[in-house]
Amino acid sequence: MSDPIRFTLDGTEVEAKPGETIWQVANRRGMEIPHLCWLPKPGYRADGNCRACMVEIEGERVLAASCVRKPTPGMKVQTASERAKFSRKMVFELLIGDQPDRAVAHDPNSRLWQWADRLGVEESRFPRHLAPAPDRSHPAMAVQLDACIQCNLCVRACREVQVNDVIGMAARGYHEKIVFDFDDPMGNSTCVACGECVQACPTGALMPTTLVDANGVYTNAPDREIDSVCPYCGVGCQLTYKIRDDRIVAVDGKDGPANHNRLCVKGRFGFDYAHHPDRLTEPLIRRDGVAKHDTDIDPANPYTHFRKASWDEALDRSAAGLKRIRGREGRRALAGFGSAKGSNEEAYLFQKLVRTGFGSNNVDHCTRLCHASSVAALMEGIGSGAVTAPFTAALDSDVIIVIGARPTENHPVAATFFKQAAKRGAKIFVIDPRGYSLMRYATATLRFNPGRDVAMLNAFLHTIIEEGLTDRQYIQAHTEDYDKLREHIRDYSPEKMAPICGIDAATLRYVARTYARAERAIIFWGMGISQHTHGTDNARCLIALAMVTGQVGRPGTGLHPLRGQNNVQGASDAGLIPMVYPDYQSVENPDIRAKFEALWQTPLDDKRGLTVVEIMDAVHRDEIKGMYIMGENPAMSDPDVQHAREALAHLEHLVVQDIFLTETAKYADVVLPASAWPEKDGTVSNTNRQVQMGRAALPLPGGARLDWWIIQEVARRIGLDWSYTHPRDVFAEMKLAMPSLDNITWERLERESSVTYPCDAEDQPGNEIVFGDGFPTTSIRWY
Repeated sequence: MSDPIRFTLDGTEVEAKPGETIWQVANRRGMEIPHLCWLPKPGYRADGNCRACMVEIEGERVLAASCVRKPTPGMKVQTASERAKFSRKMVFELLIGDQPDRAVAHDPNSRLWQWADRLGVEESRFPRHLAPAPDRSHPAMAVQLDACIQCNLCVRACREVQVNDVIGMAARGYHEKIVFDFDDPMGNSTCVACGECVQACPTGALMPTTLVDANGVYTNAPDREIDSVCPYCGVGCQLTYKIRDDRIVAVDGKDGPANHNRLCVKGRFGFDYAHHPDRLTEPLIRRDGVAKHDTDIDPANPYTHFRKASWDEALDRSAAGLKRIRGREGRRALAGFGSAKGSNEEAYLFQKLVRTGFGSNNVDHCTRLCHASSVAALMEGIGSGAVTAPFTAALDSDVIIVIGARPTENHPVAATFFKQAAKRGAKIFVIDPRGYSLMRYATATLRFNPGRDVAMLNAFLHTIIEEGLTDRQYIQAHTEDYDKLREHIRDYSPEKMAPICGIDAATLRYVARTYARAERAIIFWGMGISQHTHGTDNARCLIALAMVTGQVGRPGTGLHPLRGQNNVQGASDAGLIPMVYPDYQSVENPDIRAKFEALWQTPLDDKRGLTVVEIMDAVHRDEIKGMYIMGENPAMSDPDVQHAREALAHLEHLVVQDIFLTETAKYADVVLPASAWPEKDGTVSNTNRQVQMGRAALPLPGGARLDWWIIQEVARRIGLDWSYTHPRDVFAEMKLAMPSLDNITWERLERESSVTYPCDAEDQPGNEIVFGDGFPTTSIRWY
């Protein structure tokens, strides 16, 4: 039924939208109806089991649960009749009868107690049942079933929202209870600690351990809340910090476009690092005579190798060393590593410092070691390095290919949408040499021989092209050189490729046919595709699959390389790459270079810079003498870690800016204590192209300083006339350099928290699905 339904609600004729329940209509009209087992949040369905939302319907003998009952034409509903109100009060009195006394409640401000207050229910006449013993086996969550009302919200949170299938109901009647797996202690179960059940629980039966004492009594109530965005992976979940005495004591998920209230274990429970006693809180300078090869340093006591310094001394020492090398050896003797863990504004300032202060393009960050090959293939093939659709598009897909990625482990919140799509009926093909948990939801699993990606993907292309499963109209309208691809792929039949890739020909043909024939299909890939000597070829094959079938530019279709760290996309967009300025504009194009020279008021290097790996090689060749590393740890992340550590020790001058004395910082001449994510304002861009606002929630510890301020102070001391006063000033300049930020303003982000680029107007939402009308390139390369 698509037409609105007219019925009477408390004497007023109203309209219900198709599919709306009585509760939803009443709520939309500002009427309050108590509810406990219904959580009006994305992903939750009403269950109607708690009976707190009962309403009276004329002509019906019994009351109805408004959260599940849908109106019919002409129905007359009373939400506040005496009968309905009496029933609700009785329900709450019965429920409170089994709760701990409010003075020692696990959560005295829970939704149960808040509704009881509104209904005037303070105590119960009914005897209390014997309370189950608490379960404190989990390090992050306290299970206190004496407060459980068996509303099943935690079951739905676990099974239907996060799709982890850990929580269920066991036993019958009086003995019925919530269980984890086969009635295991929560800490011994298969729980992945996403905490969705904690956020959903209306009574305090499930609580973060940080909010209750050993007896389960609520003792650590937050005194304020700050909305921000998670600093961990590329999903970019929005969240709310709960703070007490300037410490994060709990975190809730927020309804952001990437997570819809969901979080994973790190996003919900992983913020104690900001308060860690090993945080750097004062500048450090290497002691005279201490060799850089000596890295046996206790991070809790760095004073064996470093001495304390004032900020002026540390900044002066940092800049003097960089200037000395630049003056003696030339501008290309310096290099910088920025960070994908910081903000867009920090990334922009850092690359600008290297280009305008050092004088070269020797700037890079961790994307070189993760998705650089994906970006190269996408730029070459479709003219853009960003994803064509968000991972939430999986909910609209009929077929989902996940290859070279482990989203359940590395992007858990994104994986919830894949699992939900599978439960809805979408076909998921998990393609990976090794097994992992998403395979439980897969239609088929292709565990191919490692390193044989191209052979397998070419077999898919051969099947689609030779069997006539291509989208000819799309190919004619949006691509070039298709005939060359068709000729190139002739020799890659599934029968020939099967012995190479280790997947039988029938399965190769089945996957290819299913993908090509789907109305809507999408491909997700990770570093299993990109981190190869042939990573770009792998990505080219995936792009070709989407192009020949027209599976891009529509809801439920597209190409999506899942970004690793929280701001890999944003740091790349902001120009933290040696061969391009912000927005992937070539440093070797004279017209583009002239534009940036005018913006930055300085001549710029006309040659592309060195990459992360090339910089380390150049250090060993004595071509790079000095480095400034902000928030990166190549002494741990470089593919050849010994080679990288020897290079760091060989440097004449190394400045490291970080929040801990990392493995890299142990080689530094100067260590600058920086800000953790919850301590600063700034924007980040997630894997979905969503630019999101992070907000400062905590004060800086000790003498630590904001990263953008540190970068600016170094810049000033090497001769740059910078005068930014806040990240919003940097963002305003970024907009002048980056067309991708058109119609996205700092003020809008403060108001809306997230805007997807590209965005057509300041009063319009961004475009989640792009390239429906073509691509920003003159040709499509197929091989």
